[in-house]
Amino acid sequence: MRSRLGLFLLSAATLIFEVNLTRLFSVAQFYHFAFMIVSMALLGFGASGTFLALFPGFGQGNPRQSLGWLALATGASSLGAYLLMNWLPFDSFSIAWDHRQVGILLLNYLALTTPFFFSGLGTGLLLAAEPGSASKYYAANLTGAALGCATILIAAPGLGGAGIVVLSSGLGALAAILCLSPEPGRPVQAARSGQLAALALLLFAALDCGVRASGRASFAHEWLDMRLSPYKSLSYILQYPGSQVVSQRWNAFSRLDVVLSPGIRSLPGLSYRFLQAIPVQDGLLIDGDELSPILLPGGDLTFCQYLPSAVAFQLRPQPRVLALEPRGGLDVVCALGSSSVTAVESNPLIVAAAPQVYQHPNANLALESSRSFTRRSSDHFDVILLALTASYHPVRSGAYSLAEDYRYTVEAFQDALARLEPQGVLVVMRWLQTPPSESLRAFALAVTALEKRGANPAARIVALRGYNTATLLVKNEPFSPEELTAVRAFAGSRAFDLVYAPDLRPEEANQYNILPEPVYTQAFLELLHAQPRQAFYDRYPFDVSPPSDDHPFFGHFFKWSQAGQVMAEMGKTWQPFGGAGYFVILALLILAALLSATLILLPAGLAPRSDGPARPPLQVACLAYFGCIGLAYLLVEIPLIQRFILFLGHPAYALTAVLASLLFFSGLGSLASARLSPRLALGGLVVLLLAAPSALTWLFTHSLGLSLPARLALTALYLAPLGLLMGMPFPAGVRWLAQSRAAGFLIPWSWAVNGAASVIASILAALLALSFGFRWVFWLGALCYLAAWLTFMALARRSPEAPPGL
Repeated sequence: MRSRLGLFLLSAATLIFEVNLTRLFSVAQFYHFAFMIVSMALLGFGASGTFLALFPGFGQGNPRQSLGWLALATGASSLGAYLLMNWLPFDSFSIAWDHRQVGILLLNYLALTTPFFFSGLGTGLLLAAEPGSASKYYAANLTGAALGCATILIAAPGLGGAGIVVLSSGLGALAAILCLSPEPGRPVQAARSGQLAALALLLFAALDCGVRASGRASFAHEWLDMRLSPYKSLSYILQYPGSQVVSQRWNAFSRLDVVLSPGIRSLPGLSYRFLQAIPVQDGLLIDGDELSPILLPGGDLTFCQYLPSAVAFQLRPQPRVLALEPRGGLDVVCALGSSSVTAVESNPLIVAAAPQVYQHPNANLALESSRSFTRRSSDHFDVILLALTASYHPVRSGAYSLAEDYRYTVEAFQDALARLEPQGVLVVMRWLQTPPSESLRAFALAVTALEKRGANPAARIVALRGYNTATLLVKNEPFSPEELTAVRAFAGSRAFDLVYAPDLRPEEANQYNILPEPVYTQAFLELLHAQPRQAFYDRYPFDVSPPSDDHPFFGHFFKWSQAGQVMAEMGKTWQPFGGAGYFVILALLILAALLSATLILLPAGLAPRSDGPARPPLQVACLAYFGCIGLAYLLVEIPLIQRFILFLGHPAYALTAVLASLLFFSGLGSLASARLSPRLALGGLVVLLLAAPSALTWLFTHSLGLSLPARLALTALYLAPLGLLMGMPFPAGVRWLAQSRAAGFLIPWSWAVNGAASVIASILAALLALSFGFRWVFWLGALCYLAAWLTFMALARRSPEAPPGL
């Protein structure tokens, strides 16, 4: 019982550290580095199995005390790895010419893998020492991990990112104290020394977390405080004289900074014909990036008439306005002269940071995700503003191509159009890039959404451009001649060029912000009139096809036809990774495959052979079975997290809810694995996963508008049968291996195979989702479980070492 409780606490500490690292990397670096965390964690688990297979006697004399030492090592190395990452950060932008960054990247990678290696070693050690209790140990591992996921939601607002690292380190120390208690007849000195070291770490963690929870700066604040990448927007802003962070707050899914700086002048799309002084602003940044202005009370709002969105208020005087996730509230402030403004904002920290906006008497606040609101609400609006909250990011950099954005999908545009009055206007603004990319993809979204609603898009879209932004006006009904005249008058007075209108004349397309060729108008017209439209998407230099909820990557423009140019520019441009975020995942996949092959093949070649001629076929069977279930688990888990971002509104909510639910129910499934044949468990998983894409679409369609607690409950309910069945194959396989003469080698090796396969799957899942969509990842997961089912069936029939009833 003490060993299982220690494993439970150690697993909780490990998952707290893992989930928190995704937040830390999102803040300190960029989104795609957060993606590396899962692969690092699984690599550590796989390496632990390889180590145990090579050294089968490790820790077997006293498994409980060995677990205690490993828990202490996990806690200490978690804190040490964070400090190394913080004080010696990897600079992705300079890797092409600064070869030292390769060594720094490897050092960071190895350091961050170490805590997961020690934690995996503890789990694998207990599985190898007591295979008959594999289901109980595996259940303790999974349910502890589930608790760790849930803890993040509760602790993050009070402790912040660095405080959560300290918390995970303290939990590892607590597990060590529990397991290192001396036993009669065994040496006491080493156990006492270990307990004292763990107690010191626990006291440090308790003191630091207590101070942070009270709202004061930690006594270790200076050397634990997280350092941002110099390429983050906040780093640039703080270089301006007089700039300072006046407020910094954390919650479970973001870090919010409010900055006072005389250099902040952020009014995207403002006409250059506005000649007055721009009002004083504060800056609001999420995770150190994506600057949004906060307009201070009492400022002159004349500039609002020179923003592209002002044309909607001329078309619809005194409208009912819906502003979707307006961040600092620029769109809300400019719309407050309307009859009413409903602001939908999902982050309570933003609402607290801009009270003059969200507590205005004419503003109605809906604290939820925009997708949930547009699906739930029965109200209709004259103007809907889809706020431009993203900073300008060169498309060719690819740095944001991995980020899901469910506001910019065909289904999201359909939901917004459904909330318009018959003559209402949807306003969408994106940055201009050459060749056309962001603006063209937004146009494709509007065209596709209208067509799916049975409307002709040619008569229902107008597009304007300034010198740096494009603005789309989308209606459910055709634009009238009077409306088109009003748009032309507005555009002429503000020096905005018409990009597209139902009656556009060629000479109107390039009057003010003059280009050598009217490339935006040409691209918009070619896309609109292409038959079939897919032919246009295929031949265009960037991928500008409209994203869907199954493929919600608005920032992903990469096509394989760009590969030659990307490789030719490698090391000759400032853009990270040669200009394509896609290659980040591809490079990680190749690296993961090489490391995983090493983890699997090394013990197979070097471990002592003592089990005779039956070993080679068992090795092949073990590799096939545990490799397939390792691949399958992550091929299911990763797309579930990405899909539930839409349902729950935030990546952190989705990560926590999906992981906690799957791990908890997998733990219960592990306990029940002896009562259900693996044949039935694996067969049931194949059926559930083949139906998963359709089932999720049905669930989200009918319940996206429910309250967040209701959606969290439905998430757990939906994932319960999946989790139960997914927790059964591994302990069933361990019980099967326990009957073999080579159990001492094969059980830890199976842990290595399972972890190594999961390393590949975690990256492969993201790559396939980015390329083909989530449904294909689910179906590949089903195929892997089917392969495991076939392997098990073949073994049950042919292998004399397979125990009866399995």
